[in-house]
Amino acid sequence: MNILVIDGQGGGAGKLLVARIKETFPSFTVIAAGTNSIASSAMLKAGADHIATGENAVIVCCKKADIIVGPLGIVIADSLFGEITPAMALAVAQSNAKRILLPFNTCDNIVAGITDYTISKLVNMAIEELKKITP
Repeated sequence: MNILVIDGQGGGAGKLLVARIKETFPSFTVIAAGTNSIASSAMLKAGADHIATGENAVIVCCKKADIIVGPLGIVIADSLFGEITPAMALAVAQSNAKRILLPFNTCDNIVAGITDYTISKLVNMAIEELKKITP
């Protein structure tokens, strides 16, 4: 099972996601694609099996993923303070992978009805969703 974690900015959410996925599903391959080198480095330190950085890396990795996990902004062009390019958002949206998106109410994208959860709580909820859709 190939799990793709996509994150940007400082990579905080991605770092927690990678660590929890590897802890919960040690046999899964976790690929971390950062929009920048800081995010990629944080996810590598958290235990990602492979890392890649930048627009092309995100696009290529989306083609190989069984499941994509990351903030909601990864499907919205120009989100994460402009780090998600239109091509990245399109690649995530058109991927055959299932997507688990964390609803952060930041970067001018607000999801109505979502409480301001901590990153840790959102990651725990993502892990529970991952358990539901994996063998």
